[in-house]
Amino acid sequence: MSDSTASLVGDARTRALKRFNLGDRAFHLITKSAAVAVLLLLGGVIASLIHGSAPALSEFGFGFLTSEAWNPVTEKFGAAPAIYGTLLTSFIALLIAAPVGFGIAVFLTEICPFPLRRPIGIAIELLAGIPSIIYGIWGMFVLAPVLQATLQPWLIAGFADIPILNDLFAGPPYGIGIFTASIILSIMILPLIASISRDVFATVPTVLKEAAFGVGCTRWEVVRRIVMPYTGAGLVGGVMLALGRALGETMAVTFVIGNAHKIHASILGPGTTISATIANEFTEADGVLYTSSLIALGLVLFVITFIVLAASRLMLARLKRQEGR
Repeated sequence: MSDSTASLVGDARTRALKRFNLGDRAFHLITKSAAVAVLLLLGGVIASLIHGSAPALSEFGFGFLTSEAWNPVTEKFGAAPAIYGTLLTSFIALLIAAPVGFGIAVFLTEICPFPLRRPIGIAIELLAGIPSIIYGIWGMFVLAPVLQATLQPWLIAGFADIPILNDLFAGPPYGIGIFTASIILSIMILPLIASISRDVFATVPTVLKEAAFGVGCTRWEVVRRIVMPYTGAGLVGGVMLALGRALGETMAVTFVIGNAHKIHASILGPGTTISATIANEFTEADGVLYTSSLIALGLVLFVITFIVLAASRLMLARLKRQEGR
């Protein structure tokens, strides 16, 4: 190879390396800018919430979180009923949706005939595409009357003589209330839990399940001792994502929860949530303190969501360490 040819080859290689380096730098800059933009957006949301809620927090202090008062006329506001309703409806919804979602995932991955897996899976995922306001309308005009006429009277009569439970299921049967809102939420988060659980169950190596069947394990034992431990982190992640969805749901809950700023021992009674309170009253808020109190509710919901996500990350990290051992 002559010197001129070698020089041309070297120049071409240098130009190619420069192009690759330029493209790599551009890609690095774009991805870094996207990450920084998310942090700036999050910081802006936090700053706006803190600024907007400052008048209410300075007026009521820590008592804003513990007070049950909500009177726009006297400008006395408290977040306790909304916080109570948000946490309780989300907790009950998880109690209902998580076992059902896990059961659906087990059926689709372990039991269901192969030709039916895809149609059933698509049908479950279609539930996630239904707008929340449709769930709310269905809950108000269909589910609530059915519960008022059937399940709620049965619960009230069945637990009337049992301590603690008689307070938890005390009447009268309104139809709407915390329990009805929890059922609606459970239906809404069910596709999320079922889809994620099905996907993580599918990652279990077939050889592990076949080995368990080979030593005489039943299907239940394989699911309990092989599939569940292997996919524990994924299941926890799916449940936490569903909890985040339940905490922030607005329209469906607003239709059926009753929107009462009170804390009832009975889950059959009406209540409210943070999102429902903001959606119902923000357009009618008159005055700085009223508006600031609603924004303060938004800040409280943000903090609750952050705590839930942080707890989920800690749980996932702990599960990872246990898997390592």
